[in-house]
Amino acid sequence: MSTLESIREKLSAGQRLSFDDGVLLFRHPDWVAVGQLAHAERTRRHGDRAYFNRNMRIEVTNVCVASCLFCSFAKLKEGDPGAHTMRLEDAWRELEVRMSDPPSEIHIVNGLHPDLPFSYYEELLRGFKRIKPDVVMKCFTAVEIHFFADLYRMTYGETLTKLREAGLDSLPGGGAEIFHPEVRTRISHDKATAEQYLEVHDVAHRLGMKTNTTMLYGHIETFEHRVDHLLRIREQQDKSGGFQAFIPLAFHPDGNGMKNLPGPTGVDDLRTLAVSRLLLDNVDHIKAYWVSSTPKVAQIALRFGADDIDGTIVHETIYHAAGSTSPQGLSKEMLVRMQAEGVAYEEWRSSAISTCRFKRRCGSCKRPRTRIAGSSSQSILPSLELDCLKRSSLPGKVGCLVHAL
Repeated sequence: MSTLESIREKLSAGQRLSFDDGVLLFRHPDWVAVGQLAHAERTRRHGDRAYFNRNMRIEVTNVCVASCLFCSFAKLKEGDPGAHTMRLEDAWRELEVRMSDPPSEIHIVNGLHPDLPFSYYEELLRGFKRIKPDVVMKCFTAVEIHFFADLYRMTYGETLTKLREAGLDSLPGGGAEIFHPEVRTRISHDKATAEQYLEVHDVAHRLGMKTNTTMLYGHIETFEHRVDHLLRIREQQDKSGGFQAFIPLAFHPDGNGMKNLPGPTGVDDLRTLAVSRLLLDNVDHIKAYWVSSTPKVAQIALRFGADDIDGTIVHETIYHAAGSTSPQGLSKEMLVRMQAEGVAYEEWRSSAISTCRFKRRCGSCKRPRTRIAGSSSQSILPSLELDCLKRSSLPGKVGCLVHAL
């Protein structure tokens, strides 16, 4: 029988946790102790480093043939109130107007539009690459790839290959929801199944792509459903090895078919991140997505197993349609502050190709890594793009951001 102490011993011995272990971690009354186990594992993997990237989100269409109960974003067809599909020129302009301080990644997730030609998505990617050739295009969930393959009569491999030729670098993790059919058939019955979702990622990994994966929690699922979901991800990672990060996504109830449910609490947010870190022993990164959990909970999550809090984002609409009160974007300076107070920071240079590529000295003042004042265990490593920034939020401490702390 699993106990917290037996789980601690397993972790110390490097042994893999079981289904029963996962359920116990979700049910154990001392959620702070669970978080401490997760933080120890996070520290073993990443030390005092934490990550974010400079990204922007674009949802080019919210027209969607699926009828997910939890969705507040989608509209059934063009012409419905609130429905929109961007002209390509308007989508590209979102990047053009930010070229004075451009993002390193563009994240695109859409509805399942039944009438757009495949060339729309190919040209969308090519246009962004023309504007900024080195921008990382993390676009189209596995659910979208499945939909494209079915609609345009291609295999997953053919679909991904054509999109990669147009500029696709990586897949986001959305669309996983809850894999177990007891839940999935009730909340999202008319889109890709769990098996199809995982097969798309399997094909992407075997093509050399890195992808993310997710879990939507805090609605009608049980803890057993969550553990089943996490173990299916772990099993897929054993096979194909391409999941770079796991992102638990908190359910938001406003404006959708499950609006009578309360949604998860902050404790549930933190516990879910912690259990994810402990069960997913073969996934490098656990992301606390600040849009769904709020920036403050995401910051605390850096002590509950998370090592990444996503990025600047700029303009998010899916969660805000469901009532999120988080900002639509955060500045680099705010993300650095959140992480410096939580652990430390590094910026993801490329979420599609590698976890991090950092130089060891600040690009402006050339000084080596330093430590946060008053904490001998927290170091800050300068990133490729942040170099020296003024920190006006620290009175009297300006100049190199890295060496002002």
